[in-house]
Amino acid sequence: MYAPKTLTASKTLTPSDAGTALVVNAAAGLTLTLPPATGSGYAYKIVIGTTVTSNSVVIQVVGDDTMTGLAISAADGGNSVNGWETAGTSDTITFDGSTTGGLKGDVVELIDCAADTWSVQIRSASTATEATPFSAAVS
Repeated sequence: MYAPKTLTASKTLTPSDAGTALVVNAAAGLTLTLPPATGSGYAYKIVIGTTVTSNSVVIQVVGDDTMTGLAISAADGGNSVNGWETAGTSDTITFDGSTTGGLKGDVVELIDCAADTWSVQIRSASTATEATPFSAAVS
């Protein structure tokens, strides 16, 4: 394991970013773009280090890549948990600092598991009327 990297601006991730914690400290949001999925096995662990207070933290693929997996999010009211699966066209994760997550401590793990396919697991917290962080915004 390598020392954590702090991210404060939008970035296209590279293989040198794999295998370490990428800590997002950008209250005003940023966009992280994944490299093309080829089945390399590269794994990216993204940790929200600062709660998003404006705009969004967006994690997106390129080209025809999609994401497959799920998000589990603790709701702010009581002891409940919400879960969302990706759709067949999911290619973007959006954390808004409230309904879709983006609170300090949220974790996203992505693995380049096959050509055009990213495996994703999200553990987060959300507030207000909780909603899926997944969408099809790239292609």
